[in-house]
Amino acid sequence: MKADYIHQFFFGYYPYLSLTVCIIGSILRYDRDQYTWKADSSQLLRKKGMRLGSNLFHIGIITLLFGHLIGLLTPEAIYHHFMTSAIKQQVAITVGGIAGTICFIGMTLLVRRRLFDERIRATSKKSDIFILLLLYVQLILGLITIPFSAQHLDGSSMIALANWAQHIVTFRSGAADFIMGEALIFKLHLVLGSTLFLVFPFTRLVHVISGFAAPIKYIFRSGYQIVRKRS
Repeated sequence: MKADYIHQFFFGYYPYLSLTVCIIGSILRYDRDQYTWKADSSQLLRKKGMRLGSNLFHIGIITLLFGHLIGLLTPEAIYHHFMTSAIKQQVAITVGGIAGTICFIGMTLLVRRRLFDERIRATSKKSDIFILLLLYVQLILGLITIPFSAQHLDGSSMIALANWAQHIVTFRSGAADFIMGEALIFKLHLVLGSTLFLVFPFTRLVHVISGFAAPIKYIFRSGYQIVRKRS
């Protein structure tokens, strides 16, 4: 059936397509156009509203990122030593709700600043506005999933989504089957999440890699910086 094919494409093949474009595109961009590999902060143009919005956004988004990674990719056999699936889902709802709200407040300030501050808007690239709004919509979709998750406090939805994610990252077949019966809002959240990986190399989001790579590069640096006192 057509519906089954569409489901299989978006949840069986599309994630791999997005990840492939993300990895290859990021490598090519770093190799050929390193000058554009930056966050392009607008703080120098106007500081008002930047610090609060940026801090709230980063605190929320980093918490959500690691929360998703840990929540989706931790096998049941591991976390069942500490908690049940039901408790884990309740923790995810609570932490996700708090972090999502913090991130939403921060993003709202940043979106308002980017769109309605004439000076910031005039110097913004179309890709800057596009990725900011795409993240904003993805965040809103994530917050909307919370009431739906609350309807399945036994952890069944979380288990289905985790099985899908774990099958994708381990290249096992049948990943799409796990979420066939899940609510549309979860599916939209997953598709838009994959789309973020797809557009990642073509936006300012590439600076995220530098944020994680810099500490690692510092630890494994070949030498030390010599600092001398001024005579």
